[in-house]
Amino acid sequence: MMATLRKWISPRLSIQGKIFIAFGLLTLLSIVSVTSLVYMNMRETIKQNAITSVSDSIRQADESLNVMLREIDRLNTVAVTNENTVIDTILSPNEEISYEWFQEQKRITEFLSGLIDYKPYISRIAVIGLNGKVFFSGSPWIDRTFLDTQAMDYMLRNGERHAYFKRSGTKDAISVGRVIRYNRETIGVVMVDLNYEFIRNTYGVKPTADSTLYVLDEQMELVYQSESAPSELSPSMTELIYSQPEAMGQEEATEQSINGKSYIVVTRHSDYTGWTTRALVPLDSLLSESVRVRNLMIEVSAIVMLVVLIGALQMSSRTTLNIRRLKTMMMRVKDGNLDFPRTEIDTKDEIGELYSVFTGMVDELKRLMEGIRISEQEKREAELTALQAQIRPHFLYNSLNTIKYLAKLNGVPNIEEVSGSLVELMRGVLGNANEYLTVREELDYVSCYVAVVKYRFMEPVPVHIQVEDDTLLECMMPKLTLQPIVENALMHGLGTSNSGGFVLIRVYGENGDLNIDIMDNGKGMTREQMDGLLAGQGDVPPSRFSSMGVRNVHERIVRMYGEMYGIKLYSEQGLYTKVEIRIPRMSSSGPETKEVG
Repeated sequence: MMATLRKWISPRLSIQGKIFIAFGLLTLLSIVSVTSLVYMNMRETIKQNAITSVSDSIRQADESLNVMLREIDRLNTVAVTNENTVIDTILSPNEEISYEWFQEQKRITEFLSGLIDYKPYISRIAVIGLNGKVFFSGSPWIDRTFLDTQAMDYMLRNGERHAYFKRSGTKDAISVGRVIRYNRETIGVVMVDLNYEFIRNTYGVKPTADSTLYVLDEQMELVYQSESAPSELSPSMTELIYSQPEAMGQEEATEQSINGKSYIVVTRHSDYTGWTTRALVPLDSLLSESVRVRNLMIEVSAIVMLVVLIGALQMSSRTTLNIRRLKTMMMRVKDGNLDFPRTEIDTKDEIGELYSVFTGMVDELKRLMEGIRISEQEKREAELTALQAQIRPHFLYNSLNTIKYLAKLNGVPNIEEVSGSLVELMRGVLGNANEYLTVREELDYVSCYVAVVKYRFMEPVPVHIQVEDDTLLECMMPKLTLQPIVENALMHGLGTSNSGGFVLIRVYGENGDLNIDIMDNGKGMTREQMDGLLAGQGDVPPSRFSSMGVRNVHERIVRMYGEMYGIKLYSEQGLYTKVEIRIPRMSSSGPETKEVG
């Protein structure tokens, strides 16, 4: 089973395997790409949403704090500008434990209580005179020892408008102070304590359980930190938390790695208070949900991949089913079985077209093989006939030589001449395997032919041969070129009863070519007859002796030497007919002559 499956899906063994592997890889690439893009986009979206959420929370916390601080600033302004109650009481010469002092204290305390009533976010309001007089409403208790504290010093230095100071004691609070002036001289301080619980509730921003938030004042002293903040900080974490922001009055969000752990750091600087709020959100906790979603996506992708692979296997199997059928038929043809049982493939795709071409090729192959079988049978018959024909020239030569010998013994010279000429003529035609002969040999064959046929005429027909240059007799020319022309001149030009006729054969050279004219003074031909003779039509039959007519000779010459060579006919009825043969002049001797017998 495993071997069969491996054979099916192996890319080196089958098209099905290639389709399966290609489809599987494409699907895997698509799933991995889509999953990666979705996961990375989800991570970025979560981070951006976290940054936006933290930034909005910090901004809302700052705005809420600013609203409270503005309210406190208005209370401070009311207090420092109240001359009858606040300034006069501070400047009053009345000492403690006196009735007048008690009345002043009651009056200013009632005034301060009226300022902070129904304001739960204020835990205490106090007026501290530099002369040691201290009046307050709320808690905790405060006395003249406050004059020697760091908070008092800070408020005197920075309280021209308002000063914000986080003090530690029995109860944390944010103190907002403002100096009291009289005649351009500082006589005391009005201080309002903002309930620290309000700060804690306002800045309780927690995107994740382990995220931390730090609020720092203008001196980069800690004002507030989340309850989840670690008690001890590493140097790198301390440097990050207490560093000055790069841009005042703006928000900035960065991703930083601290002690091998990645954080999103969101920083905001308040223009109103000068405080810096910095939130640290661990990426691991923030992206924990995305990791769960990623794992879920991997599981779903694995299931989808498995389903796709099963579908790809089925699809590739169905796609290559007809290919396997065609392969089976081809293997049977390879083994020589052309009459195999054919599985019809009637699809209209390329496989169907290939099946049609293949079956047509097989049918054509069967037809060709049948033709070869018939040709081989005919070849064997022809070889037998040729074997039988090999005996005939020997028998014919011997018979003619016997006739020639008997004619000579009996004193019959004409029979001796005819039989001898016929032997030479047949020897040249049947026994010479060379395609080319010299002009001399060709003229000898013509002389033998004339010696045979002259006894058909009532009067011998003279055949004259004129050679312009004896060197032309050694030029090469195609075999059996002159005999068919002379035969036409004797048989059809002069006729058997035509007396006074003659045939003239003229051999000469012209423009480097070999020209041979054959002329008779016979009955001549019309233009239509000449055209029909060269076209192989008309009533002029080909030579019975050579099975070649004038047209055959012309076509042989044209095929051998080109269109500029061949035969031209000139004739006038009742006067003459001239056949002009033109071939290239070749002096080299042709192939060696081989005779039979």
